[in-house]
Amino acid sequence: MYVPDLFKLEDPRRIAEVLEHFNFALLVTAVEGGAPVATHLPFMFDAARGPKGTLVAHMARANPHWRDFAALTAAGGAALVAFSGPHRYISPSWYGPGDAVPTWNYVAVHAYGAPRLIEDPDAVRVMLDRLVAVHEAGAPKSWSLAGQDEGFLARMQRGIVAFEIPIDRLEAKAKLSQNKEPPVRQRISAALRGGGDGEAAALAAWMDSLAHPG
Repeated sequence: MYVPDLFKLEDPRRIAEVLEHFNFALLVTAVEGGAPVATHLPFMFDAARGPKGTLVAHMARANPHWRDFAALTAAGGAALVAFSGPHRYISPSWYGPGDAVPTWNYVAVHAYGAPRLIEDPDAVRVMLDRLVAVHEAGAPKSWSLAGQDEGFLARMQRGIVAFEIPIDRLEAKAKLSQNKEPPVRQRISAALRGGGDGEAAALAAWMDSLAHPG
């Protein structure tokens, strides 16, 4: 990912925030002699496992993508998991007087590592329990795997392939109008907040927090 110094995001806490809250990401692999393959998947980020954390996910067994993992690892390659944080169009009309052009503000994180399959059925079940718990948290009436028909769950589990990616390298970018003067950034943030759009407001919050770290 192209990351000019001005837009580098290096705070591990903010990077983890993207991995945890914008966790529907794009898994990309490329095995020598083949075209790149991509799959959109929800990921869980386990910050406690490994120096940079570990990503955990699963895909349909019918998806041939996972069959590339062994060859990728054997060749010393890495998978890319691309996370997109809040993003929005930025209008030049928000800048004030002077020449300007439109742009796009966004937050993105790229995580790299070698995927490995989780083949122990008990470990897969634990992963599925955690995934459900994460996404059911806060629901008025949360659903869980507990109490569901075990035969049905076993059949469903056989239809997926679980895997994990210990993160070897992270690239993170927060392009948030850092090249503009503070009054201009404040106008952009106010315009984003005033649009009644939750993601635009989240982007404005990122702009404000980076302007006033801590």
